[in-house]
Amino acid sequence: MFSNTKRVVTLTLLVSAANLAFAAPAPVSDIGNSSATSTSTTTTRSASNETDIQRLERLLQNRNRVQLQMQTQMDDMALEISELRGQLERNSYDMQQMLERQRELFIELDRVRSEVKNSSVAAVPATDANTPSEPTGTFSSDVDEQTAYQNAVDMILKQRDYTGAIVAFQKFQKDYPKSTFTPNSHYWLGQLYFAKKQDVDAVKSFAAVVAYKDSNKRADALVKLGDIASRNNNAEQAKKYYQQVVAEHPKSASAKVAKTHL
Repeated sequence: MFSNTKRVVTLTLLVSAANLAFAAPAPVSDIGNSSATSTSTTTTRSASNETDIQRLERLLQNRNRVQLQMQTQMDDMALEISELRGQLERNSYDMQQMLERQRELFIELDRVRSEVKNSSVAAVPATDANTPSEPTGTFSSDVDEQTAYQNAVDMILKQRDYTGAIVAFQKFQKDYPKSTFTPNSHYWLGQLYFAKKQDVDAVKSFAAVVAYKDSNKRADALVKLGDIASRNNNAEQAKKYYQQVVAEHPKSASAKVAKTHL
């Protein structure tokens, strides 16, 4: 009896112990927490690294964009400078050409002034009892005619009023159509028109000079006609004028000039 009771108690204790063992919560390892923590840290670091890369890329893009803008501005400025330099060179060339034409004009007009002064002396020669009082000489003895011509010349030499000189020479030709100064007046009108690049009027004036076979300005007028043709890209016509100067006035200074263009 006692043995059976002891056996029952022992079995009861064993069952209770087993129940306690199964009922006790299983220990939870910290491995899961460590893994989760590690994953979170890695994700944070990865996000942080991506942000830095993106920032660097954005900075590089901004720098490249600024450099591109600066390069574009520099190219535009270089183009503008090149255009301005070209314009300055053209203006400088045009100025030199204008000064050269004026210099030639002044030289020629100085000669005309000398001719006019000499003509005054030639028009009134010394006289005596046996000499006719009628003046002889190349130029007209009409004082008004000489004064009108001289005034037109002075507008160029002294006043440098080229527009006024054109008007004065035109009036002179109208008032004195048969003057011995007429060939020269046509020549200087041609020079004035030539300097102003009024080529149509210049051609008419120089052609009028050429019509006077005995004019001492004829050879010069032919050269000027050649220059005008050359300036208007008519090389063939220019060559004909230069050849005409050489053929008809071979010993003149104008012929030497014409040869330099042939």
